[in-house]
Amino acid sequence: MGKKRYRVAQWGTGHTGLRSLQTVLDHPQHELVGLRVYSDAKLGRDAGDIAGIGRETGVIATKKIEDILAARPDCVIYMPLLDHTSTDDMCRLLEAGINIVTTATEFFHPPTMDPARRRRLETACERGGSSLYETGPGPGFIGVNFPLVASLLLRRLDSVKITQFADLSGRNSPAFIQKFFGVDRATDMSEVAARSIPSDGASLRQFADAVGCPLDDVTTSARSALAKKTTKILTTTIEAGTVGAWAIDVIGLRGGKPFLTFSRTMYVVKDLDPRWKLGDTGWHVDIAGDAPLDIDIRFAKENYDPISPGYNAHIAVNSVAGVCEAKPGIRATDELRLVPIFGMDYREPIV
Repeated sequence: MGKKRYRVAQWGTGHTGLRSLQTVLDHPQHELVGLRVYSDAKLGRDAGDIAGIGRETGVIATKKIEDILAARPDCVIYMPLLDHTSTDDMCRLLEAGINIVTTATEFFHPPTMDPARRRRLETACERGGSSLYETGPGPGFIGVNFPLVASLLLRRLDSVKITQFADLSGRNSPAFIQKFFGVDRATDMSEVAARSIPSDGASLRQFADAVGCPLDDVTTSARSALAKKTTKILTTTIEAGTVGAWAIDVIGLRGGKPFLTFSRTMYVVKDLDPRWKLGDTGWHVDIAGDAPLDIDIRFAKENYDPISPGYNAHIAVNSVAGVCEAKPGIRATDELRLVPIFGMDYREPIV
C-alpha cells in the first residue's frame, strides 16, 4: 500500500467515535473529509473543535448523508449510536463507491445474516465496487484476529475458550449503560443473549470458517446479578436491587461438542447478589491442541477510563487501508491485509 493516503469520513462521535475521530485526524495515512453527528450540540461545529485538538480542520459536522456523499471519502468509519444502524444509509454509501469499516455488530458472518439484508448490501457493494468490514475489540479482535494469529502455532486445534471481564462503571455511553444496567431484575435478559447471536456467535463462525472448521450450531445464554448497595457511576446511579452485572455464554458446537466458547461478564459494580468472582478488565484465552496455549491479556489499570475508547476505535481506524484495497463485498478478516502504520509522516496531496 506504500504511501497511499485515504479520504476518510467519521460517522458518529460517541464513546468510540470520538476517539476514532481524534485518531483519524492524527493518522499519517488518513485525511478527514467528512463528519456525521447525531447531537444538535455538535451540528455545525468544526471537527477539530469536537475532537478537542486545539485547531480547526475545515470539516464541519453534519447530520445529512448527502454531505458525506458529496465529500467523496474513500472510506466511512461507521459508528452509529446504539440501535441506529441504517441499512439504507450503508447501501447509499456503498453504491457511491465508498467503503465502510464499522463497529456495528451485525455483519461478521454473511451466511447467517438476514438473506434480504445481505443481498441488499452485497448488491450495493457490487454496484459501487466497494467493501464492508465489521470489526471491534470483542467481538472482532479477540474472537477472530487474535485466535487466527495464535493458531499459527498449532497443527491440531481442539478448542478455543475466551473469557472476558469488563468494568464499565467509567464508560461514557449513557444509552448503553442505562439500557442494560440499573434495571429491574424482571427485565428480560433474553435480549442480551439475542444480541450475542449475530455478534459474538457470528464472530466465532467467521473464525471457524477461516480455519476450515465450520460450526454446526451456536447456543447462547445470559444471566444477571444485582447491586447490593446504591452506587454512583460515571453516567448514572445504580440503585440497590437493580442489575449491576450480566454475563453471556456463547458456545459454537462442532460434532456435538463445544469447539469455540466466548464468555463475557460486564459489570458496573462489584458488590453483587449473588456474589460473582469478577476479574480485571481483559481477556483470558485457552487454546487446546497439539501446542496448547494459556494466555492472559490485561488492559492498563492506570487511566483505564480515558484510554479504553482506543481499544474500541483503533482497530477500525487501522483497518481502513485494508478495506479500501479489498475486493468488493462483505469481507472477513482473513481476506484483508491488516497492518497498522506507525511513525510515518507523509502529508503530500491526495491523488
